[in-house]
Amino acid sequence: MIYFAHRGASAHRVQNTLPAFALAYSQGARCFELDVHLLKDGQLAVHHDYSLLSTAGVEVNLADLTAQDLLHYPLHNSFSNEEVYVPLLGQVLSVVAPGLQCLNIEIKNEGNLYPGVEEKLVQLLLPFAGLMPKILFSSFEEDSLVRLRALLPAARLGWLTRSFRLERALELGVESVHISQTRFSKQMLEACHARGIKVYVYTVNDPAAARQLAREGVDGIFTDYIHFFI
Repeated sequence: MIYFAHRGASAHRVQNTLPAFALAYSQGARCFELDVHLLKDGQLAVHHDYSLLSTAGVEVNLADLTAQDLLHYPLHNSFSNEEVYVPLLGQVLSVVAPGLQCLNIEIKNEGNLYPGVEEKLVQLLLPFAGLMPKILFSSFEEDSLVRLRALLPAARLGWLTRSFRLERALELGVESVHISQTRFSKQMLEACHARGIKVYVYTVNDPAAARQLAREGVDGIFTDYIHFFI
């Protein structure tokens, strides 16, 4: 089973920040998950929510910020006195690339909020020699996956869904379905495996639950406590 460091070592560092990915890497993680947004200046930022309200206490949307603007918004840090900020995707890649096995990049683009984000993402990644085969793109926004496939026919795609339908997974041509632990079922797992599709479950922080999922045949989990599983 594959164990993805969900937003880095997010149980012990501020999620989706350089310290979170650096700690996960030092703990032995070589599979990671992160979220990307398109900034106003065309750069890609790593952050979960569309705004900084929950992470920096400021009601400002990432779509309205530049990379330089991010340095004006330190994120809440309950782990240390260190100031941490929303990083750019390129900065995170420099941390996780050595020895990388898989990087799941979730594109946050519901309703095509970020027109052109898929093209920007491909442009950023192509110069990283040898990295593209290790990238797994995922999104709740199905049209983002369709656009990625058009841009990059060989792209590895994962479908994030709250309402699994096998026929839609097949239409999208995904290699994996990503489903929450509460929505996972053995029936969907069997349906996916019968068609050669992997199933990854999020967010699994209990080792006993992870062992049970492994026994059932789940292909991987996303966890905030990557050190439990490495």
